[in-house]
Amino acid sequence: MLPITRFTGMTPTRSRAVVHGNLVFTVAVADTTELDMRKQAAETLAKIERHLKDAGTDKSRLLSCTVYIADMALKPQMNEMWDQWVDMDNPPQRACIGATLEHPHMIEVVAVAATKD
Repeated sequence: MLPITRFTGMTPTRSRAVVHGNLVFTVAVADTTELDMRKQAAETLAKIERHLKDAGTDKSRLLSCTVYIADMALKPQMNEMWDQWVDMDNPPQRACIGATLEHPHMIEVVAVAATKD
């Protein structure tokens, strides 16, 4: 049976990342309360990158990302930050979905990556 490794999240009922076999599952939102999509997107993506590092991998190993944004009119701003962040040699599959998010969050990213093993 493959082990499951859980990385503690902000609350005891949630993990910020989970590793099972050769897959890493993670999720992030920005810590900032500023209602600025570029700032929240950059911060959220940086957190995804830190979570992957903590799990022993990196953004070049991303397989899939689902980006939830509170206002689809701000998708171009989110895309701007995504394009600056993503590993252009290894882009993951990505979906972007408009969703009702808990205030003040404007973006939430759910990611799956492969481990380096």
